[in-house]
Amino acid sequence: GVFGNFYGLGGMTSTFLLVVGALQLLILLGFALGYFKRWTYGAVLAMHTVSTLASWKMYLAWNLLFFAAWPMLAACIALYLLRDHDTLFSPGSRH
Repeated sequence: GVFGNFYGLGGMTSTFLLVVGALQLLILLGFALGYFKRWTYGAVLAMHTVSTLASWKMYLAWNLLFFAAWPMLAACIALYLLRDHDTLFSPGSRH
């Protein structure tokens, strides 16, 4: 599976994967709704950084599908750095 091939974490139980998926869902929900920006934007940046770097073998094979992760990583970095200016539709925003 994905955990074994890309992250070297084979043999994960379905319960563990469900917990990880639920945590990621909560983080992404907070990110999309603009809650706890330092933590949710940072967590999204960390998750995407790990998945981008974990796929390094795919870049050596010139798999173009995986190269799309780099501009997305740049966007995650920009969003994290500019999180205090991202106020449109955020909770408590007057925009």
